Amino acid sequence: MKKLTNIEDRGYRVVHPLNDAPEQKCSPEGLGLMDFSRSVKVSLLTLRGYLILMAMLVGYHLLTLAEEAAHHIH
Repeated sequence: MKKLTNIEDRGYRVVHPLNDAPEQKCSPEGLGLMDFSRSVKVSLLTLRGYLILMAMLVGYHLLTLAEEAAHHIH
């Protein structure tokens, strides 16, 4: 059995991101459009429709609350 003699043998060295050396950021230039499969396109369109519907329902609910508040004020 090998005896542990230094810190490298005991595990990984953890460096906080603020103390670490900066890294080069990725640039999206020249990437182009992503190719989606048909199922991914349908899923994303369904999600978009769902989010639009939920936003409309929240707006309707806010309008009904405003109408009720207006009736209580007068």
